[in-house]
Amino acid sequence: MTTGGLSDKRPSKNQRREAARDKAKLIRVEQQKKDRRNKFLLQGGIGLAAVGIVVVVALVIMNSIRPAVPGPANMASDGILIGEGLTAVTTPALQPEATPVASQPDASGTVANIRVYVDYLCPYCGDFETTNGDQIAQWVDSGAATVEIHPIAILTGRSAGSQYSLRAANAAACVANYSPDNFYAFNSAMFVDQPAENTTGRSDADLQDVVRNSGVTTALTQIDTCITDETYKSWVIASTDRATAGPIPNSPLTAIASTPTVLVDGKQYQGSLADPKEFAAFVLQSAGESYSTSTPTPSAPPAG
Repeated sequence: MTTGGLSDKRPSKNQRREAARDKAKLIRVEQQKKDRRNKFLLQGGIGLAAVGIVVVVALVIMNSIRPAVPGPANMASDGILIGEGLTAVTTPALQPEATPVASQPDASGTVANIRVYVDYLCPYCGDFETTNGDQIAQWVDSGAATVEIHPIAILTGRSAGSQYSLRAANAAACVANYSPDNFYAFNSAMFVDQPAENTTGRSDADLQDVVRNSGVTTALTQIDTCITDETYKSWVIASTDRATAGPIPNSPLTAIASTPTVLVDGKQYQGSLADPKEFAAFVLQSAGESYSTSTPTPSAPPAG
């Protein structure tokens, strides 16, 4: 006797095995697709990261290696020449890679030509300025002498990483370019409360304050920007290289080896940096030797 009811439709053992294999195959295929997709995304991410790194490096290089720019106006000799009335002699800007044009010494026999190479971090430059700055100003103001000041940066590595010598010389170039007749006062002010070697020196804001405190009233916005942008950085480096490589025009010196280097009518002063009478005597002697038929007008300070 047969028993009525639903027929047994369950898959056979072989069918279940085959279905399991098909499902496993589908899982493997999907996993392989996922793996390939993840690999592509990973490689793409690495590629984008690499591109980003290259861009950042390129920007750093572009910002650190600026193209050379013309030097400051009124410093075609790599220095600024100041004459009677403490008025600067104007000159066009020195173009990149151009050879400086040496200032011509006075040929009248009545004017002493003083030339000073300074680094604003150099303590001996501070000593020379403190001792002789006022009497040089008097000689120049009266027309008895000219002074040509060459800011250079040979102590850039001695300011705790702040490159103070370089930034200070750049600030001097900014003043020479925009307010040349205030340069002598600015130069003197840079040695008041002079930063010591192996310190960070003045900040850019401090340098801007020195500009104002020295009496500069014109083009202050341009000078501020010039200082913060380090506009004449490449010129300072180039002019320092020229000074330390030599030769030094209108003098027997082969190069500037230290600061201050002071020349009077081409002769190097090697006397005391703390004795104004000794320097005044040297000026008189040097001018007298250069112009034996004339009597120079600078005079030694009164005894006292």
